[in-house]
Amino acid sequence: MISIPSISEAEKLIEEKLGGWFDIVISHIPNFIVAIIIAIVFSLLARFAGKLIKNILRRSLDSKQIADLMASIFKMGVLCVGVFIALDFLGLKGTVTSLLAGAGIVGLAIGFAFQDMTENLIAGIAMGIRKPFKTGDVIETDDVFGSIHSINLRNTLIESFYGQLILVPNKVLFRNVLKNYSTLGVRRIEVPVGISYGDDIEKAKEAIIAKINAFDFVIRKDETNVFAEGFADSSINLLVWFWIKYPGEPDFMTVRHKGVVAVKQALDEADISIPFPIRTLDFGIKGGEKLDAMISEKINLQTSKSQSNDD
Repeated sequence: MISIPSISEAEKLIEEKLGGWFDIVISHIPNFIVAIIIAIVFSLLARFAGKLIKNILRRSLDSKQIADLMASIFKMGVLCVGVFIALDFLGLKGTVTSLLAGAGIVGLAIGFAFQDMTENLIAGIAMGIRKPFKTGDVIETDDVFGSIHSINLRNTLIESFYGQLILVPNKVLFRNVLKNYSTLGVRRIEVPVGISYGDDIEKAKEAIIAKINAFDFVIRKDETNVFAEGFADSSINLLVWFWIKYPGEPDFMTVRHKGVVAVKQALDEADISIPFPIRTLDFGIKGGEKLDAMISEKINLQTSKSQSNDD
């Protein structure tokens, strides 16, 4: 049979338990006080370090959102370290291990659930650190060409030269090949043109270079050049190269327009023709016979026959 303790025995058992717990609490008071002090110190340290990191990142990064996010992550990291150290002082190592394991599982679940968002976020942070471009730069990537309007954590807003705002995910800019036309501040303009086979290539080159270098917006004038590119059906193809500041004034389209006009004027002034497609008809089975020669020959034969008949 189960024996039921008396009231006095129950009171004695409760007193022993409470006394044991009280002794444990008393013995842990120093550790508890140290844990509170550690938590307060790390809280103040996290606040100070967060502000310091935020100010540094805002000066070094173009996006304030990225700077604030990274500063917040750093601040939370410092706070977590303080909390884990405080729990360790209280003898709660198992709790620390459970918290770390739980945080890892939660982070993994969030990563899978918001994979696309997380990838864009990480790409935005990486680009904020690497800084492949900044606001106002002219870039080209993945069929997108325009100037950077703003940079956010998950995407970048690009203003195309057609006047539209294009929202590009940061992972697209991070993964693909990106051309930044503003990094070096210069750009080469290419103008193709063809001249007739009867004209002098060197004469055309000198005329074009002199005309192009007369513009004030042309830089590196010693690098302005004209190259013979190849032989076409009706012309010898030339490629005109010259350099401009980019971005700058006048804009790219205006400069290219002026370049094309200048090449046309230079060739006209040098009496060099820009040929249109020409077709020469060649008669005869083996070739080499022209229509006018064949007609003349036929007329001569007819004339000879007529004279013979008259005789």
